[in-house]
Amino acid sequence: MVRIIVGGQMEKARIADLVRKLGGERVEVQVKSDLEAAMSVKRGEADCYFGCCATGGGGSLAGAIAILGYGQCVSVSMPGIAPDRNKIEQAVAEGKKAFGFTDGHVDSAVALLMEVLLKREAALKNPSAE
Repeated sequence: MVRIIVGGQMEKARIADLVRKLGGERVEVQVKSDLEAAMSVKRGEADCYFGCCATGGGGSLAGAIAILGYGQCVSVSMPGIAPDRNKIEQAVAEGKKAFGFTDGHVDSAVALLMEVLLKREAALKNPSAE
């Protein structure tokens, strides 16, 4: 099970609904303030943090950067720069835990993040399947 916590400044309910729709029984999702969400990741109560704002890096990740550190966070989209599968795969492989994106890319960012995270979770559960 992938435990996702939604923080950031915008579209929290929408993001949580998309996570539930795309992940089904394979995910657990909660919505909290950005600081509470980041603390949940830091304490190991959640595997990753999704945050959304107008820029993909400011309000979406500010709390996560302050609590988890810049090295655990990545903007996967910004205005005019759509989410990129390769960038997301690399970030997940590097162990990033907090993902920020713009309100204009909610659907595509969440879809790619969920695909990559669920694939990683399946590979961890069954390493011989690859």
